[in-house]
Amino acid sequence: MEELAKVKQELERTKTELAILYEISNAMRTTLKLEEILYIILTGVTAHLGLGFNRALLFLVNEKDGLIEGKLGIGPDSGEEANRIWRHIEQEKMDMDDLISAHKVSNNVMDSSFNRQVQRFKLQLKEQNASLLSLSVFEGMPLHLTTETIQSYRNDPVIQVLNPEEIAIVPLKAKDKVKGLILADNSITKKPISKDDIRMLNMLANQAGLAIENSQLYETAVIRSHTDSLTNLWNHGYFQYLLQSEMEKAKATSVPLSLVTVDIDDFKVYNDSLGHQAGDSILKEIARLLKNQSRKMDYVCRYGGEEFTIILPQTEKREAHLIAERLRQDIEKQIFIHEEILPNKKLTVSIGLATFPRDGQNPSELISYSDKTLYQAKHKGKNTTCSEIDCITA
Repeated sequence: MEELAKVKQELERTKTELAILYEISNAMRTTLKLEEILYIILTGVTAHLGLGFNRALLFLVNEKDGLIEGKLGIGPDSGEEANRIWRHIEQEKMDMDDLISAHKVSNNVMDSSFNRQVQRFKLQLKEQNASLLSLSVFEGMPLHLTTETIQSYRNDPVIQVLNPEEIAIVPLKAKDKVKGLILADNSITKKPISKDDIRMLNMLANQAGLAIENSQLYETAVIRSHTDSLTNLWNHGYFQYLLQSEMEKAKATSVPLSLVTVDIDDFKVYNDSLGHQAGDSILKEIARLLKNQSRKMDYVCRYGGEEFTIILPQTEKREAHLIAERLRQDIEKQIFIHEEILPNKKLTVSIGLATFPRDGQNPSELISYSDKTLYQAKHKGKNTTCSEIDCITA
């Protein structure tokens, strides 16, 4: 009888575990957006109706830069906050779908101090003198640090910040390649992490790794479709979308937005004299300079031909003019191959700019004003920045 009860209990536990994994898997299949997938994964790890850990962190491997980067952290900042959240979930009878939907209408998780702390994490991925996270990536196996074994890692950066008494680390794999890591602990309840907890976490991580890879492949494809193949800048079609989107944000928040249009002076002379390959080389070099010298918040695009555009969010006219003028001067100082064949023996650019709301209330008006100021810059003798239709040579 006792043996039968034990088997029945085991079957019930397995049924519950499969139901949890099924629900989380279904939720992950509803989106290809990486941010939403990461949130679904950690909701599954931390929700009481999921794996039930108090706190979870997700790191992704950045192979290009050789880094392990913190992407998302879900967990209360205090026991009081934890109890408040848990009571609310219980009172509202929230299921996994409710928790995921709540994220879509709230920025509480993203704005939490815990998540901001996690997102500041950037650790070198290296085998020698490796951090705990690096070791976990290279070994690719689940790791359970108990109250005894964790003492050996007290000087590790992630352990110093989290200060856990016990922690589980599982790799997120896709095709036997580690894409990232999940760290989970019970910082509030102090509930011991069991072998079953590790097993469930690992099962979830196996599904999550594939979901993350699919999302990254999708994002790569989307970026490629919006990118100019020659310069690797945003293409004309995506520029139009970005400008519309940023103008809507500017209107909603009543902040300015500026648009800079950059045109290479006498490019036809250079192209006709030296051929399209030489011209393409110049376009790539100008694109690289514009990208490297622009702010992270700006959108550098190839408008077409030898013309580029830069969308400057939250930027009024005076500041935009200073940014544009600095770009013009940087290009003027640059030495380009065979530039001596140009009329002024130097490769330069002319720049026009427009600012919302003063110069236009919609994208077409802003582009039109920017084109007019660019025409004025050309009319003034080229190698000039104009921010007004009646501009003065810089």
